[in-house]
Amino acid sequence: MTTKDGTTTTQPSSAAERTTRDLTKAAVSGWLGTAMEFMDFQLYSLAAAIVFNKVFFPDVSPAIGLIAAMATYGVGYVARLAGAVYFGRMGDRLGRKKVLLITILLMGVSTTLIGALPTYATIGILAPVLLVALRLLQGFGAGAEIAGATVMLAEYAPARRRGLVASLVSLGTNSGTLAASGVWAILLAVLSEDQLLAWGWRIPFLLSCVLLLFAVWLRGNLKESPVFEERPDVVDGVAMTRAEIAAAKDGSRNGALEAGLGQRKGKAFFVALGLRFGQAGNSGLVQTFLVGYIATNLSVGRSVPTDAIVYGSLLGFLTVPAVGLLGDRFGRRPLYLAVTLLTAVLAFPVMFLITSGSTPALMLGMVLGLNVGVLGLFSLESVTMAELFGSRTRFTQLALAKETGGILATAIGPVLAASLTAATGSWWPIAAMLIVYSLITFVSALFAPETRGRDLVRLEDAL
Repeated sequence: MTTKDGTTTTQPSSAAERTTRDLTKAAVSGWLGTAMEFMDFQLYSLAAAIVFNKVFFPDVSPAIGLIAAMATYGVGYVARLAGAVYFGRMGDRLGRKKVLLITILLMGVSTTLIGALPTYATIGILAPVLLVALRLLQGFGAGAEIAGATVMLAEYAPARRRGLVASLVSLGTNSGTLAASGVWAILLAVLSEDQLLAWGWRIPFLLSCVLLLFAVWLRGNLKESPVFEERPDVVDGVAMTRAEIAAAKDGSRNGALEAGLGQRKGKAFFVALGLRFGQAGNSGLVQTFLVGYIATNLSVGRSVPTDAIVYGSLLGFLTVPAVGLLGDRFGRRPLYLAVTLLTAVLAFPVMFLITSGSTPALMLGMVLGLNVGVLGLFSLESVTMAELFGSRTRFTQLALAKETGGILATAIGPVLAASLTAATGSWWPIAAMLIVYSLITFVSALFAPETRGRDLVRLEDAL
């Protein structure tokens, strides 16, 4: 079936259809795994902004300590790229389910172990070395987690509600951010600074093992993606190699394979990378750097920035599915153009609010920045990037686009913002970075095709 805008809505054949119960399991699994990933990373980013500069980097000035803590936060994104390549290929070759089980184990175990690390005062320089090692392990698993969850949910969902269903991945990011920020808000409210530095910071990391056990059980009982099973290059649950495809004699199978394998790759990847850039960069600035910047440079209570993230995350439970529904109704491309333009327009007003000296204004600025520039774009990204790629390399390309964008924007952004604000003594570089990130995604959306309703079984990319 073809819509007015030319997009194809063909669904996988009935042989690979899943029941409502299967879809529910996939949705909960995708939501929970992504919630864990973002809880783990938000726990770390908040700890990096609030205590790690004192616990692991105590012998430097506060400004240098914040930069060092942000840099340690950033190294995980290098490992994420390696994980994207390794697990992305595994997911395209052997299936989505296996990879999702492995990645959640890697993330959960490394996060729990961070909570058991000795500090700089106990073992000296070895403490930050071990912190970086666990951060690398955490990143290696996370490099394919959100990509795998995105692919799984998009491939499970019916075409006409794909934006809404896939947005649950974004809702997982929101849930993880809320859980981590909520835990930190409680710790900051009830513990003294000495208690927080001595042992309180360990609590959220150690508690994450409870969620890990449930997530592993759930994913162990999840069925494989129906799209993966329907791929014309998959035989007995394993994707055919190029040599096996060349030797195949089935004419109908060869016709479908030729369309996908004969296409030159690259266009869809670079469009996806640009779409990712705005969300990733804005997330690093709003959810990581601004928390530390507010706590260090503005005369407000130490719990104010984490409280703002909590309120913004709560509102996100409405923002994320609303954007998903609008994408299903009006298309991905128009929503991308509107949300990125709105983020750029709001950049300076948001920073005026945050630095105004008024706590309610600061809260409003953080909530706006989080919901428009981060969660709104993430809701769109979850479905659009999956629809851009063909099924044979969807996992790999999506993971690479996400993690490359993460390295270029999210990992480098907080370090660059910390350096620029320290050098200028002003907040304007933060607003300028928000505008640049958003406009990169705006331009990418101009070049993107409309992907709403695309048949995800097709092997070729959307452009």
